[in-house]
Amino acid sequence: MKKRERRIKIIATLGPASATEEMCGKLFQAGVDVFRINMSHTQRETLPEKVAMLRGLEAKFHRPVGILADLQGPKLRVGQFGGDGGVMLENGARFTLDSDPTPGTVKRVHLPHPEILTALEAGHTLILDDGKLRLVVEKATPTQAVTRVTVGGRLSSRKGVSLPDTTIAVSAMTEKDRSDAEAAAEAGVDWIALSFVQRPEDMADLRKIVRGRALAMAKIEKPQALLRLDEIIDASDAIMVARGDLGVEMPLEKVPGTQKRMVRMCRRKGKPVVVATQMLESMITSPVPTRAEVSDVATAVFEGADAVMLSAESAAGQFPIEAVTMMNRIAEEVESESVYRSILESQRAEPEATGADAIAKAAHEIADALNLKAIAAWTSSGSTAFRIARERPNSTVIALTPNRATARRLTLVWGVHSVVTKDASDIDDMASRACKFAVREDFAKLGDRIIVVAGVPFGTPGATNMVRIAFIAQEHVQKA
Repeated sequence: MKKRERRIKIIATLGPASATEEMCGKLFQAGVDVFRINMSHTQRETLPEKVAMLRGLEAKFHRPVGILADLQGPKLRVGQFGGDGGVMLENGARFTLDSDPTPGTVKRVHLPHPEILTALEAGHTLILDDGKLRLVVEKATPTQAVTRVTVGGRLSSRKGVSLPDTTIAVSAMTEKDRSDAEAAAEAGVDWIALSFVQRPEDMADLRKIVRGRALAMAKIEKPQALLRLDEIIDASDAIMVARGDLGVEMPLEKVPGTQKRMVRMCRRKGKPVVVATQMLESMITSPVPTRAEVSDVATAVFEGADAVMLSAESAAGQFPIEAVTMMNRIAEEVESESVYRSILESQRAEPEATGADAIAKAAHEIADALNLKAIAAWTSSGSTAFRIARERPNSTVIALTPNRATARRLTLVWGVHSVVTKDASDIDDMASRACKFAVREDFAKLGDRIIVVAGVPFGTPGATNMVRIAFIAQEHVQKA
């Protein structure tokens, strides 16, 4: 299978349209790097067989496959209505949400979340049914919230509640999430994403359960998270810009600027960042996207995001392969544009004052100065590859690792091509085998030079301290 011709990665969501190994194989060939399993629609009991199916692709294509388990998070909903199961709320009407479990009327409804009633204050906004209705709290007590309807409409039983102004004093993790996170870590997924993160402590809760068996991703979909974004990024291994719920809880016109700010913050800190939701939404039912959707995907690529994600397009859409193929084509085209490099370069952050970061920057500068095609990074934990990818070099980063789990985790990271191999025995072996893999993986040919980055002594996580220029000789081509 030929190598990817782009740096940004593609995540596709599993679902009815992509439930078989055959279809997942076609999606992988079309360009998918990481498969997302949405735990909102997945039973814990079926998770191991889905993971096993995706691991089967590795044997078939001889390439690491990334798996992301996406936790559901707390689903806040109103209670049940009497009669036909719904009421019409008029603009300006008074409407109460309370702790009384009896069926709702046009005057009131049960809110089965005491933590919300406790946290609400006068002036707070409640958004119902994905933004269709809007209420403003006039008076709040621990047992009821009296609101004024500012945007009316029909409200039915069990519709969702969003709280853009309210910080709820409970963890983002429900009991279902805790159970699902344990099951996902046990099944061997590579990344676990936590929904509706509000504070860095939420990520600490996830890490306690996962215990290093997978990397932790924070989904940013609440305005409250933006207030502590710096801390949340520090507490996470990666960030997802979850534009769906973010666009419900904050004015839509603020989402693009927020997306750009988040991508740049993550790049500065060297944390992978995923842009998600409605990227090629029309391709759920159409074989071609809208022009606006193409521009949307292109913007994420230009910004230097690590990955772009498909949700319903690949999970339940009529054209999953076409959606992946289109996303792949957009990414390749953007990355070949002359302005692409200048945009990435303008946003490069200064390295941290560590030896490893200095080596990563030096590798980038040497590769650019000599126009080298590849930077081969020997890495045990993946940290060397993460650091070099943060630099957004013009060269592909070939991550050579003895750890299959590391290779799989790096499938999410910008510009990284992972290869599983035994650790180098000495410095000459390190350079020679790096050259061999650069040829075998089709990133270099006879007479080319590559950069080799490693840590000595070998196998010591985080000890990146060496950079070397290596020459592709006849012996490397023969071995490849």
